[in-house]
Amino acid sequence: MTKRLVLFAAAILRAQDLRTVTEPVIPPSCAVLESHLATVDESQPDTRRIQQALDKCAPGQAVELKADGEHRSFLSGPLDLRAGVTLRIGAGVTLYASRNPRDYDVTPGRCGTVDKNGRGCRALINGDHVANAALMGEGTIDGRGGSMLLDEKVTWWDLAEKARAGGNQNCPRLIVLSHSDNFTLYRITLKNSPNFHVYYGDGNGFTAWGVIINTPKNARNTDGIDPGASTNVTITHCYIHTGDDNVAIKAGGPTSHITVAHNHFYAGHGMSIGSETNGGAEAIRVTDLSIDGADNGIRIKSNETRGGLVRDVLYDDVCIRNTKNPILMDTHYTATVGTERGRIPVFRDITLRNVRVSGGGKITFDGYDQSNRLGMTFDNVQIDPSATLKWVVAHADFAFGPGPVNFHPEGPDVAVQGKPGKGKPNACADKFVSMP
Repeated sequence: MTKRLVLFAAAILRAQDLRTVTEPVIPPSCAVLESHLATVDESQPDTRRIQQALDKCAPGQAVELKADGEHRSFLSGPLDLRAGVTLRIGAGVTLYASRNPRDYDVTPGRCGTVDKNGRGCRALINGDHVANAALMGEGTIDGRGGSMLLDEKVTWWDLAEKARAGGNQNCPRLIVLSHSDNFTLYRITLKNSPNFHVYYGDGNGFTAWGVIINTPKNARNTDGIDPGASTNVTITHCYIHTGDDNVAIKAGGPTSHITVAHNHFYAGHGMSIGSETNGGAEAIRVTDLSIDGADNGIRIKSNETRGGLVRDVLYDDVCIRNTKNPILMDTHYTATVGTERGRIPVFRDITLRNVRVSGGGKITFDGYDQSNRLGMTFDNVQIDPSATLKWVVAHADFAFGPGPVNFHPEGPDVAVQGKPGKGKPNACADKFVSMP
């Protein structure tokens, strides 16, 4: 290996999650809670007994929810995780979220409404300053986003649709983790969240391994996994089908050293960075990813009210098919616009290597302006011919090679350098698999 390649390989290793991440191990149980419910009964919540068990459990152990014959259901309102303690959802068990908005109220009467502020609900699973906590198991957590709220003729997802006309829905997220270093999600199935499935913020060390997220594509604002303002994050061996971003790396604060590897995405808004990038996002590695039938594929999004520098991002071994926007670099994102101006988004040192797109769609390379340009490198990036393929390109600097590139983006204020070589497109035949 040449000196140049050695240095390049070392840079890649430094850029990803700096931890040594291995497959998690489920700890021994401090308490085993057996199900009392064959079907969900809103009059028999398990919230108190689960919370009491979590409160009493010693660090390094787990509270296990276990099936008892035909009894396989638990019902809960918000739960608070504890430092060092794992909540284990056993095989065949489903933890159902309460449909009572009053269980989630941050202030009385706000959850389950649409207002100008939003954020009126607690999450179902909450972790605040709980280092080394975890959520594990082969069971399921069902947020029941499409079920009618108690004493209401509306679902959580109906509220999200109502908010399109103005305001913000007050719907609970499924899992919210804040300032919780070294948190682990392992082998759990998450479905039907009323809002985001997983948000991890302001932490150092987060692992999602073997997680399945399966929520309908028309369920608005149901992001899969969103790490934000954090460092040392790994999302791996996951399957994500949802109604918004499959993964969204948010950078309202400094965000770095993130690995997204060996995953499969289906319906959703793609592998996203943003829209908050004002804290800066860097040292991000996305490898071995399939995106099949999504609205967006590879996406970085921001605007002048929440922009900042996004740099040192590598997408390697990515296969995208039948996706509306296979590659979307968007510095004029309009879905979420704040009031402060002058936060200019700058995306540079963005590398696509061994990336293949099939099935047409719209490809956007949108630099902010002549002074704040998009900077990208393409190395073995090939786009299969399609009558539906469209391009939007502006204010960009592109470098081609050393691998093949079978397109030549054209648009206002675009510069291209380098000469692509010859080679075969990324072999994607085995990438696209069914949801488990």
